[in-house]
Amino acid sequence: MSGEPTVQAPIVVKLGGSCLDDLAGTWWDDLARHGEKQPLVLVHGWSKPLRKLSPRYSEPSALLRDRYGNQSRWTTPEVIDDIKTVSAELGEEVLARLERRGITAERLLGSAGLVSAGEGERWWWQGKQLVELDNLVGPITAVDPSPLKNLSPGHAHLVTPLARNAAGQEVNTDADRAAAAIAGSVGASDLILVTDVAHLLIDGRPVREITADAAAEFRDKGATGGMRKKLRAAGEALERGVERVVIGSAPVTDLLAARTGTVITRN
Repeated sequence: MSGEPTVQAPIVVKLGGSCLDDLAGTWWDDLARHGEKQPLVLVHGWSKPLRKLSPRYSEPSALLRDRYGNQSRWTTPEVIDDIKTVSAELGEEVLARLERRGITAERLLGSAGLVSAGEGERWWWQGKQLVELDNLVGPITAVDPSPLKNLSPGHAHLVTPLARNAAGQEVNTDADRAAAAIAGSVGASDLILVTDVAHLLIDGRPVREITADAAAEFRDKGATGGMRKKLRAAGEALERGVERVVIGSAPVTDLLAARTGTVITRN
């Protein structure tokens, strides 16, 4: 019926674990203003909190590189437990910040029926040798949005991007790519990847807007580390129906208005 209110699609925001401590109160004020009008789905990283928990998470041996050159955290059942520990503490802080601003919020583990993962890579480089390792990581194969039960303005979900594989194991998965898959599953028009850098840089120059094809070309030829994963996530989000992806460190309003950050669009 024409008189029925239009339900707006959620905004999906990935909060980088390295930048959460640096987001000022005004940043959260701005996010809450968006949350008053649209449902919010926040996906958080945990890299910095995990390193604070124990020095061993900063050691080179904590990270693995597979035979294809992809980097991953070496994840054991103990690491999963530590991820849950730091995520619970982080979640309390984020939910409190939102609720002080009038946005009700709840935390959800991706492994609680939201995110499914496939079989992970088993061969990893250790030094100059490829060895077979049990590493509890896996690529995202599906997202079931039904656990996000209250997608409505004034309410937010904070997702910890763990997943569950076909064997029932809880596994680690990339937070940027999890956010991309979730954004596609809930019909989000925008995915915002909040990080500690203001723009994508190519040849030292900030990029304000780039197509998915050009971003993928740079990803495979010039991007490194976390930005390479973000560009992969951006491409996957656009393939899943998201209209645009914005990468940056500014308030959501400024990123959506393309006043700063890098906007990645379909070709």
